[in-house]
Amino acid sequence: MHDTLALLEVTDFPAISRKPLDTLQVNLGYKCNQRCLHCHVNAGPTRTEMMAADGIAMIPQVLKARQIQTLDLTGGAPELHEQFRELVSAATALGVKVIDRCNLTILFEPGQEGLAEFLAENKVEVVASLPCYSLENVDAQRGDGVFDKSIAGLQLLNSLGYGKADSGLTLNLVYNPQGPTLPPNQQALEADYRRELMAHFGIEFNHLFALANMPIKRFGSTLVSKGQFAPYMELLKNNYSAANLESVMCRNLVSVDWLGNLYDCDFNQQLALGLPNKAVRHLRDLLQNSLDGDGIAIADHCFGCTAGQGSSCGGAL
Repeated sequence: MHDTLALLEVTDFPAISRKPLDTLQVNLGYKCNQRCLHCHVNAGPTRTEMMAADGIAMIPQVLKARQIQTLDLTGGAPELHEQFRELVSAATALGVKVIDRCNLTILFEPGQEGLAEFLAENKVEVVASLPCYSLENVDAQRGDGVFDKSIAGLQLLNSLGYGKADSGLTLNLVYNPQGPTLPPNQQALEADYRRELMAHFGIEFNHLFALANMPIKRFGSTLVSKGQFAPYMELLKNNYSAANLESVMCRNLVSVDWLGNLYDCDFNQQLALGLPNKAVRHLRDLLQNSLDGDGIAIADHCFGCTAGQGSSCGGAL
């Protein structure tokens, strides 16, 4: 695999700093039941990295100490961590909103029986990957059979109230382009998704998040192999919008890897770009220290969050 960090380190991206922290995004491990072409964490079935029990136990303590409102759980497939449900229960008991970044097919994996019902009981917000509403495009990006399982997963979640008006159960979908292009207009694409999924499968959802692919890890390596890395970076830079700087996710979020190390975002985590503040580098440091006003580690991949309509964990900016 090609390492793209050396191609990103020299940058003219503007300096930015943090606002008050409101979201703790935790990568519980890189094990996943899928191996997607666009995956920026290079997750898959053979990965073994998973957060240790002491790290899991520290998360509710940090949520309380920093009065964080949202716990955003990601992976890999975060549900594959054996303490996933224990952590969700502990966070919701504190009144913290929990987000599960779910690939949908995990709902049918052995050992995950009752997972959908558990998410509903705890009012966990589900952010579900569905890179297209057509079988051919989804299976090409995520593997044979993934589309049909994803549709079945969405129908299961709908049956529990997810995506339904006034249910209190939020179901958001995620779109990624299949190649080195910017996402289309999020509002128009959401209308297409809503129409097609309802017409063909009777599926409802709350919102669609259109995310740009980052030139790192598996996707970045593919760009290098195909000679597309430089053109893609040019595309991102040519579509830079300074207005998106106010809303990029790193302003209010901190990313935690499976070892408890802190990063300004999930992408910096995968590039091993640690926080500039050397006094706050680990989850345990947040028990006593704030990040408010700190600088943010930047590189050329940051143009991926600010190009065009912008891109963050919550979709277009």
